[in-house]
Amino acid sequence: MGETVLRGSCLCGSAAYEVQGEPVRFYHCHCRRCRKATGTGHASNVLVQNGILRWLAGEDLLRMFKVPEAKRFTRQFCSRCGGAVPRVVAELGGVVVPAGSVDGDIPIRPQARIFWDSRAPWSCGGDDIPVYPEYPAP
Repeated sequence: MGETVLRGSCLCGSAAYEVQGEPVRFYHCHCRRCRKATGTGHASNVLVQNGILRWLAGEDLLRMFKVPEAKRFTRQFCSRCGGAVPRVVAELGGVVVPAGSVDGDIPIRPQARIFWDSRAPWSCGGDDIPVYPEYPAP
């Protein structure tokens, strides 16, 4: 793929960012936590490997919530509008970017639907994207 810059913001535009690096994974996650966090059938996130996250505005507005019993589930958002924004995830070696927060195109397309076995019965699907019961094997 190669290095790219993704720019975006929260819903109200108060928290604006750019992420530089290589987008390597783009997943739709259908787990219960992602559904609850987004209010939709899945969360769509891009992992930017070795990403550098720069806040262009609103860094002081950011809040983070980690589900206490979850190994990985953390959500970063704007305290003004609640819109999801990127976060550095050291254990993944990159930046997780909520795809809907990106202004413009993302240079890769969704690669998988993960946690498919825990999806809501009404959730979308039926496309050619591979599905996995949990995380795909590396």
